[in-house]
Amino acid sequence: MTEQKAGRKLRILQVNKAYYPHIGGIESLVRTFSRAFSRRPDAEVQVLVCQEKGKGEDRVVEGVSVHYASSLGTYFSCPLSFSFVRQFRKLSKWADVVEIHMPFPLADLACLLSGYKGPVVLAWHSDVVRQKLLLRFYKPLLMWLLRRADCIIAATPGHISSSPFLTQFSEKCRVIPYGLDTKAYLSVPRKPILQQMQKNPKAVRALFVGRFVYYKGIEVLLEAFGKVEGCELFLVGHGTPEMEERLHHMLQDNGKAEQVHFLEPLPEADLRAAFADCDFLVLPSVANSEAFGIVQLEAMVYGKPVINTALPTGVPHVSLDGITGLTVAPGDADALAKAMQTLVDVPELRQSFGAAAAERVKQEFEESGVLDAVFRTLEQLTERRHEQ
Repeated sequence: MTEQKAGRKLRILQVNKAYYPHIGGIESLVRTFSRAFSRRPDAEVQVLVCQEKGKGEDRVVEGVSVHYASSLGTYFSCPLSFSFVRQFRKLSKWADVVEIHMPFPLADLACLLSGYKGPVVLAWHSDVVRQKLLLRFYKPLLMWLLRRADCIIAATPGHISSSPFLTQFSEKCRVIPYGLDTKAYLSVPRKPILQQMQKNPKAVRALFVGRFVYYKGIEVLLEAFGKVEGCELFLVGHGTPEMEERLHHMLQDNGKAEQVHFLEPLPEADLRAAFADCDFLVLPSVANSEAFGIVQLEAMVYGKPVINTALPTGVPHVSLDGITGLTVAPGDADALAKAMQTLVDVPELRQSFGAAAAERVKQEFEESGVLDAVFRTLEQLTERRHEQ
């Protein structure tokens, strides 16, 4: 009989770059896992992350013990923190199992230096795509951690097949998708948050949600939108001043400035209301840094079709071409414009795609099932180690 079976709680250390109130897709997932596991009678959770910059602190956030290591700042998308390495070593002595959310080179190094001998689970969210110089130095450490890991969790088969790293360790991989608490989303009060902004009340409302960064394909989206009629576009997010200025110039050039609405990042309730109020979502990502696209689920849960791109990652595994929406080639503005115009012109198609999208979320991406699958994985690996 293992210690867990004898009654002791499973002690889980979640490791990531950042945590709430920092907003991001991975941060939201770590928050969801940590809150859910901490409420279980058979588990304890601690979280180790870094401050964006400045002095470290320990806090209890929504009932979860979170350790924010001090940081000198972020370089090449990775925080620089010496205290993080020390805290990893200390907390790993407490933990039965460590789950590291990837990519996070500092966590690889901390694990190597910690002397921790227990099970390690890697939650693989994306390859290192753009930081080629960093990857050159990071690759030996990354390969060590992949060999060291007991299990690698990927959200879709595309995460595995598109990664030159995971394909080498496919026998360790388990596919567990990201999930949504559908009841929480559907309980948010509906309000015409987009309708009240649009200039033409008869226009179809297209929505984009995300950071204004290179791999999101916003410039391709605006180029495509210049060819679409009968539609208004709502962009929720922000980017660098240079990026935003470039986007505004594009709109002036194609004469579509009046039909495009820029919205700052919205509070959670308003953002969910925006998903519910759009007619379809556009995710025009152009690089493998977009590994899943959780915003697809957030629109689909409200019965909204999605236009996404045929990246080799998990993106097209979420919303399916011809079933819950349309999929186009990455970077192809003409194909994107054609897909948008199709959804604008054919409301019956929006309705059928949307109904299938809502059903897909319910059947494949319900959060409770995802959380149970992840917890069982952590528990089984720990039991296996105790039995050895």
